[in-house]
Amino acid sequence: MLVEVKRINKSEMTVVSSLDVAETFGKQHAHVLRDIKELECSNEFRQSNFGESSYINSQNKRQPMYLITRDGFTLLVMGYTGEKAMKFKEAYIKQFNAMEKTLQGKLIEREKGIAVRQSLTKALQQSTENERMHGHAYSTYTNCIYKVLFNKNAKQLRESLGIKNKDNVRDYLSEEELRAVQSMECLVSGLVDCGWSYVQIKEFIQQNNTLKIAA
Repeated sequence: MLVEVKRINKSEMTVVSSLDVAETFGKQHAHVLRDIKELECSNEFRQSNFGESSYINSQNKRQPMYLITRDGFTLLVMGYTGEKAMKFKEAYIKQFNAMEKTLQGKLIEREKGIAVRQSLTKALQQSTENERMHGHAYSTYTNCIYKVLFNKNAKQLRESLGIKNKDNVRDYLSEEELRAVQSMECLVSGLVDCGWSYVQIKEFIQQNNTLKIAA
């Protein structure tokens, strides 16, 4: 699928790259970049719908490209004509719709995740774990959950996904991965409430995990 979820101005959006537009419509990438620059749109629209990015070409050199939202794509290819161009436009719009549904699903899972994390945090605070771990109980349990599900702790996940320290790992997880993390957090929260120790919980979720995901 050529349409994907990327970040533009700190917000996740469904986008397509100018490279894909060039390849799909049989144009030189330089001409697509020119078309974007020559669009007579407002600066506000341009900044919201055409994110400057880059790629490494076959000569191992970094070259400019754009990440384009559905609105930006629609405006850009409006002038592309012909039966073939029309079929491509329709196909891209269908892809944008499909990916936006996926993005909405991720947003719903994140909203659920806030309540789940609050529940786990409260359970840890009411137990002796947070004091015993000197205020690091939540991060310790989270690392344990990530390790069980992805075979990586939070730091290793960041490295494998290319995530900066200031960014939230969960913003880069799929809807399925978010559901798995939340299900595990619900289980752990319940076990903490029942008075289980960290060692007991760790051994239990390692031995009884059916949600393991290859990251």
